[in-house]
Amino acid sequence: MDKVVSSAADAVADIPDGATLAVGGFGLSGVPSVLIDAILEAGTTDLEAVSNNCGVDEWGLGRLLFAKRIRRMISSYVGENKEFARQYLSGELEVELTPQGTLAERMRAGGSGIPGFYTATGVGTQVAEGGLPWKYDAEGTVVVASPPKETKVFSTAEGEKEYVLERAIVADFALVRAWKGDRHGNLVYRRSARNFNPLAAMCGRVTIAEVEHLVEPGELDPDLVHTPGVYVQRVVPLTPEQAADKRIEKVTTRPRPEQGADPVQGSDDAASFGLGG
Repeated sequence: MDKVVSSAADAVADIPDGATLAVGGFGLSGVPSVLIDAILEAGTTDLEAVSNNCGVDEWGLGRLLFAKRIRRMISSYVGENKEFARQYLSGELEVELTPQGTLAERMRAGGSGIPGFYTATGVGTQVAEGGLPWKYDAEGTVVVASPPKETKVFSTAEGEKEYVLERAIVADFALVRAWKGDRHGNLVYRRSARNFNPLAAMCGRVTIAEVEHLVEPGELDPDLVHTPGVYVQRVVPLTPEQAADKRIEKVTTRPRPEQGADPVQGSDDAASFGLGG
C-alpha cells in the first residue's frame, strides 16, 4: 500500500480541534517540524500534546504553544521554553509532568495494547501519592492536581517492594520524523533522532511520518527498520530544504588555538574538561 501523501497540509487536514497528539523528538533532535507547522497553518487548536518536551520558543511544538493552540501537555521536561513556564504558572496551560522513563513506557505500552504497568519510579512521592500541580489559576492557586495512583507490593529478589500503576497512552494522532522511509511506511531514524520517535509512532491511532529521504519498497534493509510500516498510516516526503532545517538548541564552542600552540593545551575549554596533559 502506497502511504505517501502529497503535502504536509493534506496529511494533517483531518486532525480536529481537541485531538491528542503524540510527537517525537528530544530537545530539537528528531522533531517533526514540518508537520507541526502544517497544523499551525491549519488553525487547529485546543490540542493535548504528548512529548518529552515542548521544544523552544518559536520552534517545534513551541510554535503551537506560542500561538496558544495547546491546552494540555504530558511531558517530562520543561527545558529552555520560557513561554511554556509562563503559560503553566499563569494558569493558561495544564501540564502533567511524568518521569521520562515512565513516559516512554506509557507510550510503548499504548502501542503494544498493554493498558497499564507497574513501576518503582515515583513510589513514595507525589507521583504516586497525588497532589502534583497540573493546573494553576491566574492567582497561582492549584485548581487541578494529580490524583493518587494505585500501588501494589510485589515479591522480588531483594524482598517485598512497592510499585505504582501507570496507565498507557494512546493518542489520536502521532507525528514523527524519520531519516529514511519507504512508501509502505517503514521508517529508519538516524542517531539521536531515534529518541521518542519510535514510541510516538507506536502509540498513535493514526501515525504521520515526515521523511528526509523517501525510498522505494525493498530498498531498506529489513534488519535496520526501526518502525515497521504497520504502525504508520501516512508518509510525507520532505524537500531538501526542509530536510536540512535542523536547529541546535545550544551552540558551545571553544577558542581556536594560537598558531603553533598545542591544539589541546591551547584551549581553555579542553583543559577545563581534563583533556590537557
